[in-house]
Amino acid sequence: MIEWLFVPAAYLIGSVSSAIIICRLMGLPDPREQGSGNPGATNVMRIGGKKAAGITLLGDMLKGLIPVYGANLLGMPIELLAATGLAAFIGHLYPVFFGFKGGKGVATTIGVLLGFSWLLGLAFVATWMLIYKVGKISSLSALIAAALTPIYAWFIVGKPTLVMAAALMTVILLWRHKSNIQRLLSGAEEAIKP
Repeated sequence: MIEWLFVPAAYLIGSVSSAIIICRLMGLPDPREQGSGNPGATNVMRIGGKKAAGITLLGDMLKGLIPVYGANLLGMPIELLAATGLAAFIGHLYPVFFGFKGGKGVATTIGVLLGFSWLLGLAFVATWMLIYKVGKISSLSALIAAALTPIYAWFIVGKPTLVMAAALMTVILLWRHKSNIQRLLSGAEEAIKP
């Protein structure tokens, strides 16, 4: 079925690293070699400031949103919708264009969730913002928002296939943040200065 081309296409779109591309275009150091070494918006903020981080965040969100929104717009089966979202997410984590070494997936998760349901995506963002306002720790905000996502998905979307996709992204996202979790538990995780 031609519809299943959405899945490899979503993976390839997810594999485009916004952080690396933006840093190159703006003359900034490679985010894989500076700061935390993670090619994501938070690390770009550390090495390049708010503007670079904001563009990176938007790029990473769009590569999750666009494939899922496209699949949704074309009325694809829900299983294909879920697979498309997961493929974009996995592409970000393990990008074929950048040696399979990608980011941790927070912004791309937001994009995928917005594609599933704008309310689900906003629930993640609102949780992240609330926790960040209190603690100023990006990873903690992401971890709590991710942990609550399957619950949000159950009540907002209610479709088991999408709930399972959201839960799988949550598990992988938490695993990708294992070093952050260790630093949080030891009190060594740094807050991001506004």
